[in-house]
Amino acid sequence: MRTDWPLLRIRLTIDYPAKPRVLDDTGFDVCPGEIVGLVGSSGSGKSSLALALMRLLEFKGARASGMIWLNGRDLMRIPEREMRGLRGREIALVPQSPASFLNPALRIVEQMTEAWKAHGRGSASVAASAVGNAIEQVGLPAERDFLRRYPGEVSVGQAQRVLIAMAILHRPALLIADEPTSSLDAISQAEILRLLAHLNRKLGMAVLYISHDLPAVASFCHRVAILHEGRIVEFAETAAVFQTPAHPYTRELIAALPIPSCAAGIIGTKLAG
Repeated sequence: MRTDWPLLRIRLTIDYPAKPRVLDDTGFDVCPGEIVGLVGSSGSGKSSLALALMRLLEFKGARASGMIWLNGRDLMRIPEREMRGLRGREIALVPQSPASFLNPALRIVEQMTEAWKAHGRGSASVAASAVGNAIEQVGLPAERDFLRRYPGEVSVGQAQRVLIAMAILHRPALLIADEPTSSLDAISQAEILRLLAHLNRKLGMAVLYISHDLPAVASFCHRVAILHEGRIVEFAETAAVFQTPAHPYTRELIAALPIPSCAAGIIGTKLAG
């Protein structure tokens, strides 16, 4: 549930060499246990923001400036060695494409175990127990036959669940889900949203859900931030954003839905508690 003191508070400017000010002094916050949706059009800088929060944006040749306060620390000011200790333990990322982030040459159990070793301590049996528990929490079978498969031997939906299992191995305070359903069919999309809502309630984990899928955001998020031309133009409770949008761009997004009233109707049957 939301509290008055933010877990995450950001204010970021992001520049690429050929595209300055992808984000221009963009800011919002996420409270402990809250699900915040970040909505914007393709190319608006949503994924750049996700990478910036993980301090991985420099690998894309971009530069971020500003502040990223997480649990009272400014991640922009800490050394890389300290940041490596936080990635996966306090802040974790679920990316868009399992095919791009799972190593096709390593079995699922090997990749899960390596992720556990990044922050975990203990024997092989301790690691196996942690891996099995995470796999079960995302609705996959923690059986030898499944764990010894390669990523190419499971469905895309199962591979996405493996990525989520890796992200929650160390029970981070904040999970960043960057378009996690974009490569899935409609049924798998709904299953992943229900899973993230379940993990939010069970683990008390805050979620920053990045998407352009307005109905999904309406059904899933407690608050919504609307990103347009590098800035947050609207940030409020989900019902307020979808039922009485204040900014012209937000009204344009909602009007572009096949049935503009459908997002507001979904709010009454939210997945998130």
